[in-house]
Amino acid sequence: MTDFTRTIELWGDAVPFRTPEDAALHEHFTEDKHDGINRLTDVTKPSITWFPASGRGPHPAVLVCPGGGYSILAWNHEGRDICMMLNQSGFSAFLLKYRCPDRRAAAHADAARAMRLIRAHAEEFEIRADRVGAIGFSAGAHLAATISAPANEIPYPAADAADALSYRPDFTALIYPAYLADDDLKLAPEFRVDSSVPPTFLLQAENDGIRPENAVAWFLALRRNNVPAELHIWPEGGHGYGILRTGNPIADWPVLACAWFRRQAGIL
Repeated sequence: MTDFTRTIELWGDAVPFRTPEDAALHEHFTEDKHDGINRLTDVTKPSITWFPASGRGPHPAVLVCPGGGYSILAWNHEGRDICMMLNQSGFSAFLLKYRCPDRRAAAHADAARAMRLIRAHAEEFEIRADRVGAIGFSAGAHLAATISAPANEIPYPAADAADALSYRPDFTALIYPAYLADDDLKLAPEFRVDSSVPPTFLLQAENDGIRPENAVAWFLALRRNNVPAELHIWPEGGHGYGILRTGNPIADWPVLACAWFRRQAGIL
């Protein structure tokens, strides 16, 4: 079977937030826990992998940010498989491999750089630069929120002309988001939600150990600023299910999310 994906490194020689410890890390998948999840860690060379949509372009596109607590990347059920799901809905997808473990500042720079590169190479990728969204899961949802509603600019030295472009998505989906708010629905200080935040799709289960207050707080902040938002809270589902079939009704979330993505992109 021909592999039509293509991987693009995000940075040249000048990689921001590089540490001396990076030289000793070797990217690998962790030990198989026999749960069907591929966990990638010790990432020091961030990249995006392009999953092109079929048919004549230009297509809308989505940056996919897998979760994993900023410790690992849940590579298949919150990453690769999500890209293929988006392809089936008419979107080109870009799977973000961001730095981990415990490299939040670097990961935020990686996400911002990825969005800018996607837009800078829109013609090459046969996508619409004005229809580039983002979807994130758990910590990846926090990452997608960071480029959607930053309290401050995400700092890194400009590498090339791409860094003059916006890193803010045109639409964002936050799937069982983590680290957005506290129990009192107060947003974390790294965020500022105002009218410039993109339309957002939010999904979480009531029994999610990461707390549904994350999604609810974000929805209420968007509502106060008249930002279009769609919120789904299921009574059961837990956390970290991605696109896996779990037997819970929440596992049908891709139907709702893909319909929402198509509306944002004008695909009827």
